[in-house]
Amino acid sequence: MHPRGDCVEVCPVDCIIPGPKEDPVWGVLFWIDPDTCIDCGACVPVCPPEAIFPEEDVPAEYEADTARNAAYFTEGPGYWDYDLEEQRRQR
Repeated sequence: MHPRGDCVEVCPVDCIIPGPKEDPVWGVLFWIDPDTCIDCGACVPVCPPEAIFPEEDVPAEYEADTARNAAYFTEGPGYWDYDLEEQRRQR
């Protein structure tokens, strides 16, 4: 989840999306849709803050971020207010 977004460009299944820009909480980061991600790892080497890990290798200090990422798609804008398919088509 980083504001630069190189990971979006390399994802072969378009599972990484930017948050809605107008939302100060969700909009400043990029989010990985866990149901779409195929765990290919293409995003890992281009993530500047080295914040993307395979689920089984997530360091303890990032566990809260993993939960927040999942919440984005279950209760945040990724679920309620954000048309993910439309966003993917616009890229």
